[in-house]
Amino acid sequence: MAKRLFDILIAFIAIIILIIPCVFISILILQTSSGPVIYWSRRTGSNGTHFMMPKFRTMQVHTPEVPTDKLSDPEKYLTPIGSFLRRSSIDELPQLLSVLIGDMSLVGPRPALYNQYDVISKRKVFGIDILKPGITGWAQINGRDHLSIKEKISLDYEYFKKQSIFFDFKILLKTINLVIKPRNISH
Repeated sequence: MAKRLFDILIAFIAIIILIIPCVFISILILQTSSGPVIYWSRRTGSNGTHFMMPKFRTMQVHTPEVPTDKLSDPEKYLTPIGSFLRRSSIDELPQLLSVLIGDMSLVGPRPALYNQYDVISKRKVFGIDILKPGITGWAQINGRDHLSIKEKISLDYEYFKKQSIFFDFKILLKTINLVIKPRNISH
């Protein structure tokens, strides 16, 4: 209950602070590529349920729905500002709405695509699948794109065992630092 209240409070404050920059980003997306501003991605939430997760669109409309690292040439699919939005993690800001709705938490394992069966099944084995997925997480701040699935699952499990409001707050602070000084981002 405390985690949910924490999520709602922080997400609400962040939305108020970021509404003007989000409008500006939306205009940039519309001016630099054709298609919608928001990309809705089918993701796996807690207990294997599916939900639609919003992101600022960074890829062309015709991009296959697979993890970016599975694309043969991800760069050819990026919009003109897509790389910047991804490196800065600005593309994740619409997920604050998912936190308010209750599909996501601020902190938790990153939501797997509905077709990332290897990640989904391994999370289930360790009981991690009961957690709400997060905008950021322990694996995100400890390697992000440069981690193997095994390493991500291990870090997700470590989070599962150590989770608390204080641990979430620590992860959020480290996330802010990584947004200011990005590293370990492939695309």
